[in-house]
Parts: sequence; C-alpha cells; structure tokens
Amino acid sequence: MFYEGSRERLLNQIRSCFLSPHGPGRLPPTPLTHGDRRPPALVSPHAGYMYSGPVAAHGFAVLQSYRRPESIIIIGPNHYGLGTEVSLYPGGHWSTPLGDVIIDEGLNEALMEVSDIFYMDETSHSMEHSIEVQLPFLQFLLGEVKFTPICILDQSLETCTAVGEAVARVLKGRDILLIASTDFTHYEPHSQVMEKDAKALERITALDARGLYQVNSRYGITMCGYGPVAAVITAAKILGCSDVRVLKQSTSGETSGDYSSVVGYASCLLELAE
Repeated sequence: MFYEGSRERLLNQIRSCFLSPHGPGRLPPTPLTHGDRRPPALVSPHAGYMYSGPVAAHGFAVLQSYRRPESIIIIGPNHYGLGTEVSLYPGGHWSTPLGDVIIDEGLNEALMEVSDIFYMDETSHSMEHSIEVQLPFLQFLLGEVKFTPICILDQSLETCTAVGEAVARVLKGRDILLIASTDFTHYEPHSQVMEKDAKALERITALDARGLYQVNSRYGITMCGYGPVAAVITAAKILGCSDVRVLKQSTSGETSGDYSSVVGYASCLLELAE
C-alpha cells in the first residue's frame, strides 16, 4: 500500500524519490560515505512513497555527513488503537522487499531498564505503517541495519516527555540515529496546510514540545505523530541539540497535482552534540 512490493521496483522508486523535483535532486552515494559527526535526529513523513517519498528523501540524503549509526530508534504514532500505550517490538526481524531488518534486542532491554513506560508488545505494531515505511530508505543507504521501533498510542505530553527522557539516557555517548515519524495537517487545501504546518514547524525548530501541542490545538493542526516528535524534541534537548533545520516542507498536492485536499509533510534535521 505504501511502497513497491518487489526489490527492483522498490529500489527504482526510492531512487526516483531522491531524483524528484521535490526531492534533493541527487542520489546519495551507495554504499553511503560517512562524515565524522554524531548521527542526528530526523523528523520524517510516513505516507505512500508516491506522495511523501521525495520529502522523506531530503532527511535521508543528509546522513552521508554523519558517522554510520550503530543502531536506529524509530518512534511512530499508533494509528489503529491496538496494543499498549508505548510499545517496543520484542525481537526477531521485520522484512521488506530489500531484506530483513533486525530488531535491536539489546537496545530494547536498555530502554526497559531505564523506564517502566515501555511494554514489549507485538500487537501495537501489527497493522502500523508509520515506522515500517522508514526502513526501505535506511536499507537503501545503509545496507544491513538493526533498529528499535517505538509505537506510541498515548500521545500525551507527559508520556512522550517520559519516552524522550528514556531515549536520551540510552543514546548518551552512542552513535544511534533517532527518527520521529509523522505527517502534518490532513485533507485541507494546499495553501492552508502550508500555513498551518509552518506554525508547527516553528515550534519544532524552537525545540518547544509544549508549544507544539499548543499550536496544534489552537490552529487545528492534525499532525498524527505529534507525540513522537515531542519525544524526539525532548531527547534532543537533553543531548545538547545545537541546531534544528526544516529541510523540506511540502504537501501531497505537489506530487499528485490535486491541491484541493492534501496532506502536509516535512523533513527536519536535529543536530546532536557529541
């Protein structure tokens, strides 16, 4: 439903996202070359690749400037109301047409040790797409990777702050890539979505998790992953975030051609201190 089902078609689809007029316009080198900076945190969209893939590519394209991550944490919202409030996937692997992605069971255990807010639960992840759709991009750029998925049903500020604090404790001193998966305003005209989402992005670039909740409520910004973003903001602040940039803001209208009822997307980069 969200990306091509065969290896070659999916690889071509990912390449087209990078080369799209709405994407970075260039292909990163594969295998990816790496810089000497600590892996950052990203905010990344999770719609079908035909709609949000070019926006997502902006975030993944910057990874060549950073050290190769030893592992990845992806935090996404629970769209379907299944399972527990904050869910880790117990173990094993997830499969995409590009191969298997191993669950980082050691990272799971570390998170469980620092906070009792997490549950080991497969049910929460059984239908959820927000975390899964990040994986083919990571496989394309990094090859074999391992990761920990965190699926959040309770997106209250209190819960998501606790998640971010726990993640920060586990990330301290480690080269782990952190990703918050979210789309922004849903099913409104393009110009209105761009204006609304800009207000949310202002709060993200200010590392203001509470303010993000406030503008979402005040302006009716229907972000589906505001909680994961709040968790990443919280972790980034603790880890000495030095800079936040919006790499790309767009909507589904720019790829579909229908500007009357669109979904908003954005890619953001959060630099973390060494």
